[in-house]
Amino acid sequence: MRIIRAPTLARAHELAVRAVLEKGWVLETENGEVTVECDELALEVAAPESEPMVSPSSRFQKRFLDAYARNLLEGSDAEFEYDYHRRLFDWGERLTTEGGDVHIDQIDYVAEKLARAPTTRRAVAITWNPVVDEDLDDCPCLQLVQCLLRDGKVEMKVVFRSNDILSAAGSNMYALVHLQRAIADRIGAGVGRYTHIALVPHVYYLRDLDDIEPFCKLGTAIQPIAEVCRACRRCQRASRV
Repeated sequence: MRIIRAPTLARAHELAVRAVLEKGWVLETENGEVTVECDELALEVAAPESEPMVSPSSRFQKRFLDAYARNLLEGSDAEFEYDYHRRLFDWGERLTTEGGDVHIDQIDYVAEKLARAPTTRRAVAITWNPVVDEDLDDCPCLQLVQCLLRDGKVEMKVVFRSNDILSAAGSNMYALVHLQRAIADRIGAGVGRYTHIALVPHVYYLRDLDDIEPFCKLGTAIQPIAEVCRACRRCQRASRV
């Protein structure tokens, strides 16, 4: 596992993109999509609300990310195979217990658990629901959220089974830190460290080729593996690799 420590979410995102593009290998997914993936990444940001929270290289900027964060915290009317708001605030789709449907607000549990037992390690929320997800074509990438209360601050650790580092990770981190803030506010605490673990970090380098160059900066900021450069061909590096 590669550990990346960065002062801001934006820098963590940039360093994660670089790690995948420089240290990864080409893999075709079970859905026939061409990716570059690399070893596990752990991104650690000590002060996740510090600016910039959004990399200027990302296609998705603050207006989009604010809407994405609101959807995580408040829900959306849009129809998806799944959404993280429902998985975290209303877990239990198609499950029953004692004759009734299961509806579990896991974020309420996390906040109450931290308030009742400040040293707990059990303030955990999950998204995976085997009854639903084993048959979904598009199943949750975020799997687990854990919060700790340490030194008067809420720390958050999240685990993604798979994470699109170029196009999704920046949005994911931004929204989850807003969730971290919301939990901290509920119990009157500060916001502490944010740790983002991607078990299979990847980039869809053909699909998102136009989004790579702002991070790469014509090979001056990132020197991608040969397959990426040959597909891009926007700088002289493509002829040298």
